[in-house]
Amino acid sequence: MAIINLTPDSFSGDGLGNNLDRALAQARQALDDGADLLDVGGESSRPGAEPVSVQEEIDRVMPLVERLVAWSVPVSVDTVKPAVMRAALAVGADLINDINAFRADGALEVVRSGRAALCVMHMRGQPRTMQVEPRYDDVTAEVGAFLDERTRALLAAGVAAERIVLDPGFGFGKTLEHNLTLLRSLDRLAASGYPVLAGMSRKSMLGQITGRPVGERGAASVAAALLAVQAGARIVRVHDVAATRDALAVWEALRAGGPTGVQ
Repeated sequence: MAIINLTPDSFSGDGLGNNLDRALAQARQALDDGADLLDVGGESSRPGAEPVSVQEEIDRVMPLVERLVAWSVPVSVDTVKPAVMRAALAVGADLINDINAFRADGALEVVRSGRAALCVMHMRGQPRTMQVEPRYDDVTAEVGAFLDERTRALLAAGVAAERIVLDPGFGFGKTLEHNLTLLRSLDRLAASGYPVLAGMSRKSMLGQITGRPVGERGAASVAAALLAVQAGARIVRVHDVAATRDALAVWEALRAGGPTGVQ
């Protein structure tokens, strides 16, 4: 999953604002580099981020989503707002990626019908406050219980099980040790039977480990994505598509005993 960030204040410095031409060029490059899915977001979820209005987010993301859908490539929309979800689904988005796990008023009603996949993510608190002393007694158990509760809410609303994807929410209300514990136990989440999405690309947890600024975390991001896939993740959300693809191709060749043809 390639990140296409239409915010002006991305933590990773890759925000494109509402520059449609640059966004289309980045999307095309990501596909050329081997991305299977493009994740479009118009509201920053970095720690301390302020929310944007519904209309501003729609104005940022919908022109790009409409163009990408016309390309007939899988498109994900990263949003917590039911109105944005509705607009994206109306033009054919393939996945709604909600860091708020469809808890906003009206979200379940918007997404319950249709074919689009729904990614349910764990977050402790809100982006503005989530990194203020997050605490857990057992982070793996608590994240798992939250995702199980939200999954059951989707099923009760009429969402087909095959549409559901789970994301433990690396960096969303977690310390470094919480993140590492979740990565070590990712196979437990994968054992739920639902596809798991892992997003660690360029995040502060990698900066804490390596001491490198956000623009120099490419190698660490690739390593984290590879470890997540080894632990059972089916989708990795990344900035560095080509490098991640190469690492996964080497791992697949080793696992299979020869070249796999991964492009």
